[in-house]
Amino acid sequence: MNDASILLVDDEDSIIELMKTVLRKEGYTHIDSAGSGEEAIEACSVTTYDLIVLDVMLPGRSGIEICPFLRQKTNAPILFLSARVSDFDKLTGFAVGGDDYITKPFNPLELVARIRSQLRRYLEKTATTGTPSDTGKDSSQSANVYDFGRFQVDEAAGELRVEGQTVACPALVFQLLLFMCKHPNRLFTKTELYESVWGEEAFCDDNTVMVHIHRIRERIEREPSNPVFLVNVRGMGYKLVQENQRRSL
Repeated sequence: MNDASILLVDDEDSIIELMKTVLRKEGYTHIDSAGSGEEAIEACSVTTYDLIVLDVMLPGRSGIEICPFLRQKTNAPILFLSARVSDFDKLTGFAVGGDDYITKPFNPLELVARIRSQLRRYLEKTATTGTPSDTGKDSSQSANVYDFGRFQVDEAAGELRVEGQTVACPALVFQLLLFMCKHPNRLFTKTELYESVWGEEAFCDDNTVMVHIHRIRERIEREPSNPVFLVNVRGMGYKLVQENQRRSL
């Protein structure tokens, strides 16, 4: 995991140097940096990164504005870094494609812990599916495909297909959906989902789970505001309902 390639995007040199120092102490050596959104987009055009730390307040276009453009080039985890601490700002970061949100001033140890957690899940996924840009499938490898009628989740290929079309899915959105596919019709609280998918109880945030649930619904539901697959049991949690179970409801 220490061979992971990381891009740090911030216009404050002191912040960049602090993050580089902390990451190098933890053994990470492949670290690039960018001081603006345009530089970040250019960097992602020529280099494949395993993780991006993206400041929200950048000269020119903000991190929030460029995140969708980065998402067109990579499915690597994106960790927003910002002095803005409101729930609205965090939800906005998740909505545009971020995987985590760290507020300034940050604890360097927490930053490293979150980076490690994100990298572990992302690299585990790419280890089983090939490189992020590898769309080829090894026919000798048996694939676990979870079929819910309207959509299928192919674990080996790391793909979500909706009505026959492959749908782009950021790493954590895919991991949460895959986890629920493996446990159909089972009710999970938000805390249980966070601990099972994110794996860091200390960082649990209800908003994080809720936003990722919404991002799944945007992909698999005909009407995300009126879900029939990924349903909420008020006051209890969420479950992914199989077709035969939906017919019996």
